[in-house]
Amino acid sequence: MYDPKKIDLLLVDDDPDFRESVARRFMRRGFQIQEAAHGEQALQLADLRQFDVVILDMVMPGLSGIQVLERLKLTHPECEVILLTGQGTIETAVQAMKLGAYDFLTKPFPLAELEALIEKAYERRQLRKENVQLKAVLNRTQSPPEIIGKSQAMQEVFRLIERAGPTEKSILIQGESGTGKELVAKALQRASTRADKPLVVINCAALPETLLESELFGHEKGAFTGAIATKQGLFEVADGGTLFIDEIGELAGSLQAKLLRVLEDGSMRRVGSLKERRVDVRLLAATNRDLERDVAEGRFREDLYYRINVMSLQLPPLRERHGDIPLLIERLLGDEWTIDPAALKALEAYRWPGNVRQLMNALERAQIMADDHCIRGDDLPREIVAAGRVKSKPETPAIDGDQLADIQRAHIMEVLARERGNKARTARALGVNRRSLYRLLDKYDIHLPETADADGSDTHSASVPRT
Repeated sequence: MYDPKKIDLLLVDDDPDFRESVARRFMRRGFQIQEAAHGEQALQLADLRQFDVVILDMVMPGLSGIQVLERLKLTHPECEVILLTGQGTIETAVQAMKLGAYDFLTKPFPLAELEALIEKAYERRQLRKENVQLKAVLNRTQSPPEIIGKSQAMQEVFRLIERAGPTEKSILIQGESGTGKELVAKALQRASTRADKPLVVINCAALPETLLESELFGHEKGAFTGAIATKQGLFEVADGGTLFIDEIGELAGSLQAKLLRVLEDGSMRRVGSLKERRVDVRLLAATNRDLERDVAEGRFREDLYYRINVMSLQLPPLRERHGDIPLLIERLLGDEWTIDPAALKALEAYRWPGNVRQLMNALERAQIMADDHCIRGDDLPREIVAAGRVKSKPETPAIDGDQLADIQRAHIMEVLARERGNKARTARALGVNRRSLYRLLDKYDIHLPETADADGSDTHSASVPRT
């Protein structure tokens, strides 16, 4: 079922009573509708806003419906046009359909019939848009690999993906470089209600500000030097789907303001255009920067930070993913490769400042250097090999049973001497109760003459021999 709130209509008719009647009906139904009394006004409005469907009267003063249709299809080919005609102009209306009109209605007609035609025209527009999107996505993205991990830190990530994925909220993915933020964005998109819609990816750190603005919002022909053709921005390509902005902390201040506007009301303009376009995009963003600090220091807009950070997902560095390295190695190497235990030990001991990306690069290098599809320590980068050479602790000489008994007896006698023979304090110092102390004294044949302390507790007045 289509959503009228997402459909932008332009009604062009010189009859004010007819316009008022139609506009009132469709506004109640939830459509976004604007009115034009003649063709010139319609073309001006179309230059300022992207309309999904135009309802166009054939006979008007000034520009005729045919002339307006020709201009619309030349400058705004994406919009669908429904013609309204009287009995005497049906033949002209059929000719107009050859120029690109979607369909026509003969006056008078039930408004329910017009609404049904609007719905069909909008569906065709969406199909055309999806075809464009799919072609763009095929050129930009590949099938995402599965996220690997059994560590507790990664289990928490999986839990958040499962919870946050199906929502429509913006999510900020944070983590060190190389931790797999784009993989998580793809997993969130696959878990969302927009899984069958495009996921479009852009990295803010990879482009200068001028090119980044054009990539995000598109541009018109001649908007700047080198703009030899009109180009859709990634927000338009992702319309209905998901846009993942990586390294969003690198976004320039002017683009932060423009991005905020799109997130607030879905409206945007291409570079060099006055036409307002509306998009419906779920935003996922990622950064390895401390955005809270950037906000405090004035480098990142506070209002944008809270807009993109409705929910935060923190990715653990590889050094904190205990037990995941062997799994990652197995997945990255495949079934045809093996790894020497010493090499595996070195890989597990290394701290991985570049995280999973660095692990991938290290294994690719090792595969080039290795013989017989077996990776050994010498095939790894030197800094990783050095991490595996952990010096073991000096071995403690073995102690036999008699030596252990002598040590324990000497310790009990030393504590007795320190506590001046007081058994209660001696037991507490040794961490045992009185009965256990008596057993130890019997076991090690420690006999001391008993006297009474001033407080009535039994003590040994004889000196305890030193050992």
